[in-house]
Amino acid sequence: MRVAVTGLGVVSAIGNDKESFWESLVYGRHGFRELSLVDTSVLSFTTGAEVTGLDLDAGFDEGSREALDRFARFWLLAAREAVADSGLGFELLTDAAVVTGSSLGGQTSQDELFRQLYREGRRRLSPFAVPRSMANAAASQLSMEMAIEGPALTLSTACASAAHALGLAYWMISRGMIERAIAGGSEAPFSLGHLKAWDSLRVMAPDLCRPFSKGRKGIILGEGGGALVLESLELALERRARVHAELVGFGMSSDAFHITKPSARGAARAMRGALDDAGIDPDLVGYVNAHGTGTQLNDVTETRAIREVFGAHADRLLVSSTKSMHGHALGASGALEAVATVLALERGVVPPTANYLERDPDCPLDFVPNEARHLIVPHALSSSFAFGGLNAVLAFARWDG
Repeated sequence: MRVAVTGLGVVSAIGNDKESFWESLVYGRHGFRELSLVDTSVLSFTTGAEVTGLDLDAGFDEGSREALDRFARFWLLAAREAVADSGLGFELLTDAAVVTGSSLGGQTSQDELFRQLYREGRRRLSPFAVPRSMANAAASQLSMEMAIEGPALTLSTACASAAHALGLAYWMISRGMIERAIAGGSEAPFSLGHLKAWDSLRVMAPDLCRPFSKGRKGIILGEGGGALVLESLELALERRARVHAELVGFGMSSDAFHITKPSARGAARAMRGALDDAGIDPDLVGYVNAHGTGTQLNDVTETRAIREVFGAHADRLLVSSTKSMHGHALGASGALEAVATVLALERGVVPPTANYLERDPDCPLDFVPNEARHLIVPHALSSSFAFGGLNAVLAFARWDG
């Protein structure tokens, strides 16, 4: 069964809806600024991609505000936009699936609870401590809010979480298990305890994220959420829905190599898996939305993997990392990047790799430096490669119907 993407929703540091998100991507505008959510005086870095200009209390009643962590609200806002964009009424979502991905779940709430417990010595904590911390809180809340009675679940595979969620939802529809799904992910990583953990890895960039560029200095964390409405193409056409693109393949693999170091072999295996699942010849792919974290090791390894999969065609590929603008949103990255990939196919514009300085001889591909490229491509990949060696790659096709 063919699978259509009929709805898109975004909350991010570069836009709190899909149109403002896309405008920032096209013009290469990043969302990196001094962190305001935490005291950075004890950190070696001060920059992040925070969501701004959004009232996270608006749109939620008092009970929901008490029960929902920041990451869950990001998901709900993105999912609401995606459903509105799809034109689906709640009555058509009763049997749908909700599949979300998050690396951390309610990390912000957990950090605050630990602060209250260990620093302030509180003997009683909020009765909402457990629901605020649950990684599945976002999926569960959406199913209740929209009266969705189909499968609802959350995957946590570090930075590949949302991509795995989208791939699973795609497989469930394409195999005839369900007809519709709302899938994606969200993340809110800006709590002091979590940032101290990242600080210890020594991979944080001090100012800008410059994927694949000579002179890159590491990652910049981001937050937000992305949601896609997926449904069988037959049903989408039957109700005359706008089809943004088709999701045509999904591949995943494990590196079986190292807990933090990436493997070109594992990444290539996942990309080939997506192409094989879609039945696409590699030469028909025109764009790859890369994992592209901006670290020395990831970018070189990913470049090698792309060359291994595409061979001589790699020289004709356009490759970019939108993390250069919305930051590394960990488990939500795959959803934000899937939205970017779908819009690139639909609108015939490939977003750039922003903040690019000069070519790194170890990364010899066309990374669309700093300026978007107008080009209609038939197929695109969106890649997510996670700590633990967990890889997930989505294959999309332009819709010309």
